[in-house]
Amino acid sequence: MRALLLPVKDLRNAKQRLVGILSPDERFALAHAMLADTIRAMRGVQRADRVFIVTNYEPAMQAARENGWQILSEDRQISESVSVDDASRRIESLGFAAVLRIPLDLPLIQSRDIDELLAIECAAPAAVIVPSRDGTGTNAILRTPPTLFPSHFGSGSFAEHCREADAGRAQIHHRRNARLEMDVDDEGDLRALFRHDLTGTQTGAFLHESGIALKLSAPAHQSARNASQP
Repeated sequence: MRALLLPVKDLRNAKQRLVGILSPDERFALAHAMLADTIRAMRGVQRADRVFIVTNYEPAMQAARENGWQILSEDRQISESVSVDDASRRIESLGFAAVLRIPLDLPLIQSRDIDELLAIECAAPAAVIVPSRDGTGTNAILRTPPTLFPSHFGSGSFAEHCREADAGRAQIHHRRNARLEMDVDDEGDLRALFRHDLTGTQTGAFLHESGIALKLSAPAHQSARNASQP
């Protein structure tokens, strides 16, 4: 059996790398919009035997209850890596052979993107890894078995996960997918997002209704010049 895992942290302090261009309320609303788009995609997944959300954030738990997904509650959140590894151990103990972790901030994600990863046949030990847009991070990872190696989410995680897989003599499947690679962590990511079609996404609707899209439509150097003027 294969499980889909979504870790959700408390979004009230989300997206700190956007502090320079977005207010706290804007960062919070953006994070919620991206989470809504990820949840929308998860609802249509056909190949997951069960969906798990690991969190202590009440809105995420409510979304899990509404969709019939299993909640792995946390007393506290240390890091995403700790959350995912603890959840993976718990899921493996339930008899699941593989776990696919996806992040909450993929505004372009579609159900078929998740199903395509879950459909990859790979005998244990094996890992399927989708990098971030710049090739350094890990935007999706499927491990067979779920506790094949520890997580290292953050800067440089793609190389770390590949090294862990090599050390465990695991077969590594690299997959490229522009929608899965398009997470939003900093201003460069946010500007890159506008090169995609955001029609039908909550993220796109928020960015346009809030005026953020208009504010960021100017070239980066022009925005910086304007910000420096009195």
